[in-house]
Amino acid sequence: MTFQANPLNDDLIAIKNESAIARSIRNIVFTLPGEKFFNASFGSRITESLFDNIDDITSTIIVDEITESIERYEERVKLTDVKADPDFENNSFNLTIEYLVIGTEIPPQELQFVLQSSR
Repeated sequence: MTFQANPLNDDLIAIKNESAIARSIRNIVFTLPGEKFFNASFGSRITESLFDNIDDITSTIIVDEITESIERYEERVKLTDVKADPDFENNSFNLTIEYLVIGTEIPPQELQFVLQSSR
């Protein structure tokens, strides 16, 4: 988040459309259940899996958790694919989330980021 000011009214620049949905999906993935006040179940438990072995089983667990979380908390999208490819060299997962924005003519969207355990 940049907190850039709008040059016309000195207010913060709002994120709209595809950017807002992408930010929402990212927040769902990286928010731990219990971190959001008044909604203790919001988020995903993927961080628990990041300390497991880097293998296809853990990859499947991460994909299932992300799919379930996004389908539960982001009603503006329809997931088309979620991939968590193990990166054995860097002890991480390369995550790709593909989705359609419901009710718009926007082309399919894709988010990519790396999931890595931190200590």
